[in-house]
Amino acid sequence: MNATPNPDEPLVRTTRTGGIATLTLDSPHNRNALSRRLVAELYEALAAAETDDAVRAVVLTHTGGTFCAGADLAEAGRAEGPTDAPLGLARLLRTLVAFPKPVVARVAGHVRAGGTGLVAACDIAVAGPGASFAFTEARLGLAPAVISLPLLPRVDPRAVGRYFLTGERFDAPEAARIGLVTAAAQDVDEALQPVLDGLRRGSPQGLAESKRLATAEVLRAFDRDTDSLAELSARLFASDEAREGMTAFLERRDPGWVH
Repeated sequence: MNATPNPDEPLVRTTRTGGIATLTLDSPHNRNALSRRLVAELYEALAAAETDDAVRAVVLTHTGGTFCAGADLAEAGRAEGPTDAPLGLARLLRTLVAFPKPVVARVAGHVRAGGTGLVAACDIAVAGPGASFAFTEARLGLAPAVISLPLLPRVDPRAVGRYFLTGERFDAPEAARIGLVTAAAQDVDEALQPVLDGLRRGSPQGLAESKRLATAEVLRAFDRDTDSLAELSARLFASDEAREGMTAFLERRDPGWVH
């Protein structure tokens, strides 16, 4: 694992080219996990992109071999008792869904647990041959509770029933088949070129209102279920089983319930 990052170096880097703001998750030491610091920097980058009139769309991508590993389990393990982390994740995902400009996920690495929520919250997602996906929560004594808010309206129900329960890994073509991503491509950047060109040609008003139509059902799920699912997630994180699951993961061993 890479060394702890320099506190003076950003964990989210922003570049702007031709009307597209690219936000790069740059925390490879913990596989771009959703630490408090990374989430705070992501909010700052999104706020800057929202107020920049030259930006038509946002691309969310990553350094290293992992797009996002989900919750920072080391950070979660240091917390005592239930926290507001599930509500915080719900707020982040809703921010992406309700963001007035299109958000595109460029996925060239692994996506796990809460990272799949980030992908599902984006309007368009393209994944390359190096991408793999898994809902690993059940193996940790948890459940994909909050991330189900953007997932369930968009992903095939039979696939959800399988992958939520088994934690199996699946590749980019399977992610496209079940609706987790928009497309699988051998060359992600080549596949994104016509997508980004189309977004550059959209007017701010046209893009915002078209996105509002496309995301209405997802936002209704947030409005209806956020509190109950965040409560479920917090309860599970505080449980003995989850503590054992997260400890076993960090110690690279099977948890006690595996036979």
